Amino acid sequence: MLQQSVTDALLSAIGSDRVLTSRLERMTYSYDATWLEALPDVVVLPRTTAEVAAVMQIASRTRTPVVPRGAGTGLSGGTIPLMGGIVLSLTRMKAIIEIDPEDSVAVVQPGVVNMELQRAAQRLGLFFPPDPASWETATIGGNLAENAGGPRCLKYGVMKDYVLGLEVVLPDGQIMRTGGRTIKNVAGYDLTGLFVGSEGTLGVITEAILKLLPQPPRRGTVLAIFESVDGACAAVNRVLGSGVLPLTTELMDNHTIQAVQHTRDYGLPSDAGAVLLIDVEGSEEAIRHESGVVAQACRSAGALDVHSATDPAQSALLWAGRRAVSASLANLGDKLGEDIAVPRSQIPAMVRRVHDASERLGLRTVVFGHIGDGNLHPNIICDRSNAEEMERVETLAAEIFDAALSLGGTITGEHGVGISKRPFIRKALDPVAYQQMLTMKRILDPLGILNPGKIFEETIFQPAPTGS
Repeated sequence: MLQQSVTDALLSAIGSDRVLTSRLERMTYSYDATWLEALPDVVVLPRTTAEVAAVMQIASRTRTPVVPRGAGTGLSGGTIPLMGGIVLSLTRMKAIIEIDPEDSVAVVQPGVVNMELQRAAQRLGLFFPPDPASWETATIGGNLAENAGGPRCLKYGVMKDYVLGLEVVLPDGQIMRTGGRTIKNVAGYDLTGLFVGSEGTLGVITEAILKLLPQPPRRGTVLAIFESVDGACAAVNRVLGSGVLPLTTELMDNHTIQAVQHTRDYGLPSDAGAVLLIDVEGSEEAIRHESGVVAQACRSAGALDVHSATDPAQSALLWAGRRAVSASLANLGDKLGEDIAVPRSQIPAMVRRVHDASERLGLRTVVFGHIGDGNLHPNIICDRSNAEEMERVETLAAEIFDAALSLGGTITGEHGVGISKRPFIRKALDPVAYQQMLTMKRILDPLGILNPGKIFEETIFQPAPTGS
């Protein structure tokens, strides 16, 4: 339980209208998009970097845990306040400070919603590529904390590839700036890269300088139907071997197709082994050429059927089934959505191992994801009220992680470790690298107050002695 003196200090520094103490208000900040939940002692909603620094100074002085939080769309429990304390919600720091077309940069606060930044950039003929599935609600701060990805990763990379500089409040309240507005900057260590993807365990990001690109003029889509996942993988390899670098390469396995078709007829054959959606972009002439190359690559890889679209309305129709996946799975019951990545050559083996393990454990798992970069999302359908079934779900999740690692992959491609994958992080990392990461945490956060209990099983947080 938080001491009243801590709450009083926060009220004095931030104001009563942005320090939430009632149980009902705090409950809103006790969960994310997982099944995990823990109640914070107090919620603080700063508007400025100075206010964030004040909160961290109070927390450091009183040894109070602080959990930075955005929109709460995370899928690994990274914003769950395991030890109570302060939830530092950054959603009111939502200014797009600047978009500079000449330098092709945006300067934003962490509470800016990804979609809002994309639309603001588009109005100026610019483009911000990172597009996580929750882009309509997820904030840039959360995207930075998790090094978010999305369907466009194959061509454009992930969040870290668009971060030029940061303003960060350290656990003791110091304000630090890293990087700058230039593409090239190799002065000193890459501290910017250190904080991106650190899941709020090393510092609180309060401002980011982001790289923008010119807006692509047009987009085309190819939808191909295959007898197996192997055929879909072969098609992607043929596409990449042709010299075409697609915008997206999305895979749906048979179980995903069945779930989507059960909700509504999207024109996908329920007996197909896999569906592949490939987007290309560029000028009208380039779209026609590259769509043709992609379609031919799919046919030569054994596609049963191929559909192409070169205008937005037709593309939207081809994408309708893929966009319906999440809603369709919700109709099947509860689901545990996992996130692994393997080398592209190992995708067929990974999907087979997921399905084999699911069948052996009497569970249903659908697999979809970004096949071009090897990022797969096995979703285990289950009943959370059935304790025995949930034990099998946990067993299956562990087997999925082990399978990914054995195939040269990793336990998370874009969702982060948080709490849910914390038991598996030692297996995923080189032991020396693991210890060096712990060393970095202890150097930057010696009291262990910042997002304690996340990523690593070792927690160095020690609360202040009673009465101090």
